[in-house]
Amino acid sequence: MTWTAAVAGATGYAGGEVLRLLAAHPETEIGALTAASSAGTLLGEHHPHLLSLAQRVVEPTEAARLAEHDVVFLALPHGASGAITAQIEALDAERGTRTLLIDCGADHRLTDAAAWHAFYGTEYAGSWTYGMPELLHTGETVAAAQRAELAATARVAVPGCNVTAVTLAAQPGVAAGLIDTSQLTAVLAVGYSGAGKSLKPHLTAAEALGSAQPYAVGGTHRHIPEIIQNLEVAGAPAGSTRLSFTPVLVPMSRGVLATVTAPVTQAILDCEHPQEVLRSAWQEAYGAPGEGEALIHLLPEGTWPTTGAVLGSGLATVQVTYDRAAGVATMVCAIDNLGKGTASAAVQSLNLALGLSQTTGVVVEGVAP
Repeated sequence: MTWTAAVAGATGYAGGEVLRLLAAHPETEIGALTAASSAGTLLGEHHPHLLSLAQRVVEPTEAARLAEHDVVFLALPHGASGAITAQIEALDAERGTRTLLIDCGADHRLTDAAAWHAFYGTEYAGSWTYGMPELLHTGETVAAAQRAELAATARVAVPGCNVTAVTLAAQPGVAAGLIDTSQLTAVLAVGYSGAGKSLKPHLTAAEALGSAQPYAVGGTHRHIPEIIQNLEVAGAPAGSTRLSFTPVLVPMSRGVLATVTAPVTQAILDCEHPQEVLRSAWQEAYGAPGEGEALIHLLPEGTWPTTGAVLGSGLATVQVTYDRAAGVATMVCAIDNLGKGTASAAVQSLNLALGLSQTTGVVVEGVAP
């Protein structure tokens, strides 16, 4: 069976990456490509690398047109998805249909309306099934519950890219009770495509090349409540997580490298071989390459994640070590922010919702050099 898929926000970075994957997906047929201000232009003007779609005309983003498809990917600015999805759901109710909606924006990620209002300041659109198939739930050592939820849903909220990197880095230690999330610190190197296509002075080459720029410092970044939400799902006591989160823009177009530190719990302090016990939790959660999670690779000891190794792919690489002198676990994860951080996660969730192999259409090899 072939499913038709529309992409709203097709001219942006996230929309373009979704289209790159869908163009090679054997079970989907690309339908309407929509946008706002760029409606009426050719897609090739925005994504010249998508040769098979370059002559397609970008249409206005209208609910009725999107609802003609089996699947709709929403790659819209934060706060823009809620209204259009409400219209599509109303049309579905009239027709007795059930469009699979996959939102790459933030509108449906948070389960707490108060957190949404505090960090986004707009009307809360409600939460959808969270599009991170590898998310551990309390008491789990593998992510069975999240996969089951995705297999049963028609509404998917794709995680934030920084959220994905921090969650995948830390959640095995949280689920195993080996790290203290009350003193969690995350510092991230982030590529410029994560800031979107809008032209701003600090995003130009003259300002960015040769310079690293922190942003959303001091507990203001919108991904903070989403990370805390995930770690509580994995087993952190509700209300106990305190996260110092500092993203830094660095001169690369794609990628996120998250370095996360947290004090270890008494379970590590009391054991004879803390490094072995700590690492075993990540091995149990993610498995060995080729045996465990298809898109998360726990690297050999002494090898550290790099963004270059996952460039252009849906992979995440992770590593953990025990810093005995500081009494902390150091956890590192590298992803492509447009790959595992957005579009690959969206397609992986699509596959689970449609009953397909989760890696169908997902790029599982990085680009080098």
